[in-house]
Amino acid sequence: MFNLEKQGNSVGFVRTEYLDAGDLALECGEKLRNVRIAYETYGTLNAQKTNAVLVFHALTGDSHAAGMHKRNGRKPGWYDLAIGPGKTFDTRKYFVVCANVLGGCKGTTGPSSINPRTKKPYGSDFPLISIRDMVAAHKKLVDHLGVKRLFCIVGGSMGGMEVLQWAVDFPDSFDTAIVLAATAKQYPMGVAFHDMGRKMILADPHWKQGDYYSAGAPRKGLSLARQVSHITYLSHDTLERKFGRNKKERHGSRPPKFGTEFEIQSYFNYQGQKFVRRFDANSYLYITNAVDHFDLTSGGETELCDVFSGLASQQGKKPKFLLVSFTSDWLYPPAHVEELYAGLAEAGVPCVYKKLDLPYGHDAFLVYNNTLGNAMVDFLGRERTRRK
Repeated sequence: MFNLEKQGNSVGFVRTEYLDAGDLALECGEKLRNVRIAYETYGTLNAQKTNAVLVFHALTGDSHAAGMHKRNGRKPGWYDLAIGPGKTFDTRKYFVVCANVLGGCKGTTGPSSINPRTKKPYGSDFPLISIRDMVAAHKKLVDHLGVKRLFCIVGGSMGGMEVLQWAVDFPDSFDTAIVLAATAKQYPMGVAFHDMGRKMILADPHWKQGDYYSAGAPRKGLSLARQVSHITYLSHDTLERKFGRNKKERHGSRPPKFGTEFEIQSYFNYQGQKFVRRFDANSYLYITNAVDHFDLTSGGETELCDVFSGLASQQGKKPKFLLVSFTSDWLYPPAHVEELYAGLAEAGVPCVYKKLDLPYGHDAFLVYNNTLGNAMVDFLGRERTRRK
């Protein structure tokens, strides 16, 4: 049984590694030269090369999923509570891999990388990318690591979309899949919020058509874009509980008109300021665009059950899915995940669906807790036993 308070030790001191993966043909028709992939691994690949777990990060995440980059560091990897000895993805059993996505700004080739043709950052010359392109880059990494068959592919939000795309493109490469707060396509509300964020970046005078690397970055536009998107990650209950209508303490003169008076305003200001210190505006544009164009049904031309037919036709033990939705998630609500579940079930793909009553909104997949932990541990344990 999963118990957050009894979780095992950290994987300790880790370092990011890099794969020079060669050229990559993109869905847009262009070819990206000399692709580099940043990744981290935890645990040991078994002799059969079948105990690997591939973790896909969310929209603005990176390859640093567990452990510390610096000895005695204060900030562990973004999924540290789930990866390590005795944890959900137990590194005594599993070989865990996490890579930065194509188009990112944390070591994998993206708009801020050097264009081998011009010897300058790509900027506006970077080609459009898709979720499928991100998955294709990850496949190069998995092959390079010598993994024969993945035991599990797992991801939340955009990471969950990558899990689904991987399952469709490489149906015979994995045993299990965990999809957290993700759907088979981006819905209009998600597109609308991303579009507002992109417009804020494009309207920043420092954006300079994407070629800002030799001057000041569009920090204000990126900060506002992050603040807008962050609203969708939370829930009404979370905001009410944390902030209510509390106002900031004031000392001295009256605040300026339309200034920061409420604590919730201060919180979102902080989120924006923190974000611009670690993320690139062009990466945000390209990655959100990739998410917005994600649609396994090709605009409704294909039924979901037909999309997943390749999974159902696998010989031997078919891949099995765990889908998780959260009642307070209004970005990808349970109804959208249930649509995905229905498509898998109709295709004959073994699937378990859990609707978890948690108050944290869309970000519930990152707020590690006993409810979510138990769902994943039980699923992994059963499947690990069944496939021995």
